[in-house]
Amino acid sequence: MKRFLAFLIVGSLLSACEKNWLPKPPGYNRIDLPPHEFQELENNYPYQLEYSQHSLVEPDSFNLSEKTWINLNYRDFGAKVHLTYKSIDGETDFKTLSNDAFKLTAKHQMKAYGIEEGVILTPNGYTGVVAELTGEVPTQFQFFVTDSTDHFLRGALYFNTAMKNDSLAPVIEYIKIDITHLMNTVKFKE
Repeated sequence: MKRFLAFLIVGSLLSACEKNWLPKPPGYNRIDLPPHEFQELENNYPYQLEYSQHSLVEPDSFNLSEKTWINLNYRDFGAKVHLTYKSIDGETDFKTLSNDAFKLTAKHQMKAYGIEEGVILTPNGYTGVVAELTGEVPTQFQFFVTDSTDHFLRGALYFNTAMKNDSLAPVIEYIKIDITHLMNTVKFKE
């Protein structure tokens, strides 16, 4: 009788339990990244560089009067690297251009968790400055390369998506490698 009573109690407890199934949280898409492959920029720009074969060169649509401004469009990733070029001359000096670049980076301080800046010397003898931004900012990587006397090339990485940057981290790291290669292959034309 005790066994029957124990079996009845355990059975009623097990049958009384409800199965509360919760939907799984949304997952992140798998991102397959291609190998890094580069090609030389063609056309009549005052600079040469090697850019990723997985991006398309497009004229910058923000300022059509600037023929030397281009975008490297990573369509598969929804990202663009905006490249702007300015000649250093009597009207535009190095100090003004570099201050503008630092101001554009500083505008993101409100949302950025941190901004790490570094200075590099490229194999061609040019100075490069990189700024890596962390947090939910619209641009995660900005840079410029200059000879500080005649040429100034600035770039910024943007994504066309509202996704969180932690889910974009593999793509950001992939494009940062491409940008580093781009910076190291910049050659300004005389």
